[in-house]
Amino acid sequence: MLLGAIADDFTGASDLANTLAKGGMATMQFSGIGQEIPACEAGVVALKTRSVPVADAVTQSVEAVKWLLDAGCEQIIFKYCSTFDSTPEGNIGPVAEALLDLLGEETAVVCPAFPGAGRRLFMGHLFVGDRLLSETGMRHHPLTPMNDPDIRRWLALQARYPVGSVDLDTVRKGAEAIRAALASERNEGRRLIVTDAVDDADLLAIGQAVADQRLITGGSGIAQGLPANFRAKGKLSASAVEIPSVADPAIVLCGSCSTASQNQVAVYAKNHPAFALDPLALMRGEITVDAMVRWVDEHKGQTPIIYSTAAPEAVSDAQARFGRETVSGRIEDFFARLARHLVDTGTRRVIVGGGETSGAVVEALQLPSLQVGHEIDPGVPVLVGWRNGPVGLALKSGNFGAPDFFEKAVAEVGRP
Repeated sequence: MLLGAIADDFTGASDLANTLAKGGMATMQFSGIGQEIPACEAGVVALKTRSVPVADAVTQSVEAVKWLLDAGCEQIIFKYCSTFDSTPEGNIGPVAEALLDLLGEETAVVCPAFPGAGRRLFMGHLFVGDRLLSETGMRHHPLTPMNDPDIRRWLALQARYPVGSVDLDTVRKGAEAIRAALASERNEGRRLIVTDAVDDADLLAIGQAVADQRLITGGSGIAQGLPANFRAKGKLSASAVEIPSVADPAIVLCGSCSTASQNQVAVYAKNHPAFALDPLALMRGEITVDAMVRWVDEHKGQTPIIYSTAAPEAVSDAQARFGRETVSGRIEDFFARLARHLVDTGTRRVIVGGGETSGAVVEALQLPSLQVGHEIDPGVPVLVGWRNGPVGLALKSGNFGAPDFFEKAVAEVGRP
C-alpha cells in the first residue's frame, strides 16, 4: 500500500476511495482496522468519528493511521466532509494536529473543496454552489450546523496553533508558488493551512505541491492529484481492478435529512413503493424491524425505499421529546438491523443515503473490506463486500447525487 487514508464517516470514505480509484490506484475501503489487508495501492479506513468527542476521535484516528503505516503507506490523507461538518468544539483540528505530531510533520494543507459537487473555497470561505456554506441547508444540520463559512475562523476555534492560509492567486501560480507559500506559513508557526481551490486544476496544482508531504487533509477533491505523484515515480500498476457482479434483489434506505436527499427520495418514490419512517412512531415502538421486513416482502421485485428523510422541523419534534442523540441512534440502529436481516435473507444490493446511516449499515453487515468499482455520481462509487456471497453497496453522503441518484444506483450497483 502506497497511500493510506482515514475518513470520519463511511460515505466520506467511499467518496475518497472513488477519487483514488478514478486516478488509477487499486483501492480498497476498510471498515475499521486489524483485518488482513488484500493487495492494493491505496487503502481508505472508514471511521465514524465526525460527531464523537475529541479524545475519542484522536485515539481512533491515530490508531488507524498507525495500522496504515505498518502496511507500508508513504503518505496519509485525513478526509473530512466537503462541507467541513463540525462544530466549534469539533475534532477536525485536534485530529489533524495529532496526526502531524505522529508523522513528525510541521504543516498540512486544509482543503475541503470539491468543485465537482459544487464545493469551492475562496479567500478561506466555503461555497456550496453559488451560496456561502452558512446560507445553505447545512446551517440546519441536526448534528453539525454550519453557520460560519470562514474555514480559517472555524478551524481556529478547534486548533491549538494559529491557522494559516494560501489564497487563490497563489494557487493559480502553480505548485512551486504553493510550496513557497506553505513554507512561509510554516515559518510563521502556522501548522494547518487553509488553501483555496475553485476548480479541479487548482486541486491538481495543490496535489503536485504536496507530493513530498506525509499528511494531507481535506475533502476527497484534494486527492485528485496524488495518484499522478506515485505514477511519476513508477510505483503504480497499470492493471485494471475487476469487481464481481451482484444479482437482485435490492433495497434503498435513506436516513439523511438534507435538502438533496429529500428531493432524491421524492423522485424515487414516484415509481417505487415507499415507506416513510416516522421518528416519533419509531421511538414509541410502533414501527418494528419485523413489520418492515414483511412490508418489503410484500413489494418484492419493485425495489422499495424506506426512509426517515424529512424536513428538519419534522425531525426536531422527535428530538425535542427524546433528545437529538437518542433519536439519531435509534434510527441508525433500526436501519442497521433491517439491512442485516434483509441481506441475510437474500437481498444482495443495498443503496444507502446518509453518512451516519451508511456507517451503521456497513458495521451491521460486518464487511471488513470493500472493493471499489466505477462511479455512479460524483463522489459515490459502486462498492462490493462479502457476506455469504457478494453484496453490492452504494453509500451516498446526504448532499451528494443527482435527483435521480437512487434510480441510477439500483441499476449500477452489481454491474461488473
